[in-house]
Amino acid sequence: MENTYHVGMADLVVVSAPAKLITLGLGSCIGLVIFDPVAKIAGMAHIMLPDSRGAKSTEKVGKFADTAVPAVIDEMIKKGASKARMKAKIAGGAQMFALPDAPTDFLAVGSRNVKETTALLAKTGIALVASDTGGNKGRTVEFSTDTWMLTIKTLGKGKADI
Repeated sequence: MENTYHVGMADLVVVSAPAKLITLGLGSCIGLVIFDPVAKIAGMAHIMLPDSRGAKSTEKVGKFADTAVPAVIDEMIKKGASKARMKAKIAGGAQMFALPDAPTDFLAVGSRNVKETTALLAKTGIALVASDTGGNKGRTVEFSTDTWMLTIKTLGKGKADI
C-alpha cells in the first residue's frame, strides 16, 4: 500500500517506496520528479520560477528551478540514492496568460521554467526520460514508486502516463 504525499507550491518532498507523490495546479509551474528505481527513492518539487536571482528569500528551495534541482538531488542522496542512477520526468510549463502588448519573454514563465529545469538536469548529468510540457492547460501530476510512472491529468485532455 502506497503512502500518499502532497507536494505544495514551492515545496519539495523526497520519499522511499512504497509512496505516491502528488502536486496540483501546475500552470506555468513545473512538476519535477527525480527517481532512483534501484534504491526505490523519489523526490518531487513544485517549481514556480526559473531562478532565484533577485529573490527576497530563497527559504522555499522548491520554488526556483536553480535551487530545487540540487536540493532534490541532495535529499535523495541523504536517503541512500545514487546520482548515477537518477532519472527525471517533468510536466507543466504551460503558457497560461497572453497579453498582446507584453514583451515576448515577460509572461513566458512556463517556457522559461521548462528551459531552466531541463538545462539544470543536463548540467547535473541526470537524464530527462519523459516530459509533458507547454500548451495552455493546467495539469495535476501523480508519481508512483510502484510503477515509476508519472500520471498527468490535463484539463480538457484527460489522463496520460509517462
